[in-house]
Amino acid sequence: MLAALLVCAAYFSLPASADDTLTVAMTGDIMMGTTYPSVQLPAHDGAELFIDAKPILQRADLAVGNLEGAICDGGTSTKGTGPNVYAFRTPTSYAHWLKEAGYDFLSMANNHANDFGETGIESTEHCLKELDIKFAGIEGRVETAIVERKGLKIGFCAFGHNSYTLKHTDLGTVERILNNLKSQTDFIIVSFHGGAEGRSKSHLPYDTEIFLGEDRGSLRQLAHFCVDHGADIVYGHGPHVVRAIEVYNGRFIAYSLGNFCTPYGMSLTEISGYSPIIEIKTARDGRFLKGKIHSMKQTKGVGPRKDSDNSAAHQIKQLSEEDIPESEAHIDLQGNISL
Repeated sequence: MLAALLVCAAYFSLPASADDTLTVAMTGDIMMGTTYPSVQLPAHDGAELFIDAKPILQRADLAVGNLEGAICDGGTSTKGTGPNVYAFRTPTSYAHWLKEAGYDFLSMANNHANDFGETGIESTEHCLKELDIKFAGIEGRVETAIVERKGLKIGFCAFGHNSYTLKHTDLGTVERILNNLKSQTDFIIVSFHGGAEGRSKSHLPYDTEIFLGEDRGSLRQLAHFCVDHGADIVYGHGPHVVRAIEVYNGRFIAYSLGNFCTPYGMSLTEISGYSPIIEIKTARDGRFLKGKIHSMKQTKGVGPRKDSDNSAAHQIKQLSEEDIPESEAHIDLQGNISL
């Protein structure tokens, strides 16, 4: 184990020209626990949820993910009532764990941000603002965010598939927002929530995905469109399982990072429990240099924990080779990503 840690540390040790690179850590869905429709909260009020993830997220220049659900203490569910309702309400007292974990930006463009209506959205935004964590993705509210790192202005935007989000199916809106960010920033990171859900949906289709009667997007088209219009990193989530990664025109794309910190309310069996962190280095102009898939797994009530079997990396390697054989990226059995 010590040898493996030393190899990993050496792989991401900063060279003398460290300021010429940017390190970004990406994760999938985060829902730290819920008080609705019943109380399902982790031990120690969530203090140990990110214990294995923090060293990676904190050392990155930027750490990003998807916040699945509302951070609030009240409000009325927009999903109805009953034991099988999927409406997520995380206590506001848990919000600080996101800052402590190291997150800089979280997408709100997903199908659970509105679980407690405007009350939940406003409470979530208030909590994130108090912690200085940037966010975006709800139509008519926050379209973009900007963070400064290493003398670079880095822009963020987020897109989803449902009615209250900035929709990735509307490429006119996507282009407008990317053009706006290009005029203000040096580097752009795009988040999207899309694709069909479930363990049978690991493979990346070539066409539009329809799930529960909703247009969940043509995600290859979307990701390539974003890169072609100025995005330097594109990361996705939504299917609750990992999908392929690629390097396209020198830019990094992750099509789904799966569940990351979802101790309750979601299936964590088999591949649904794979919870990777993908850490990449880019040049200042956004070109992908190298990366690492840190494999983690979840079990109910616990959060992501290191997986010595490297299951997530093996899964992403296989899916990438099968679904995007033309990718510029190569993945080895340890999860290292190279050109």
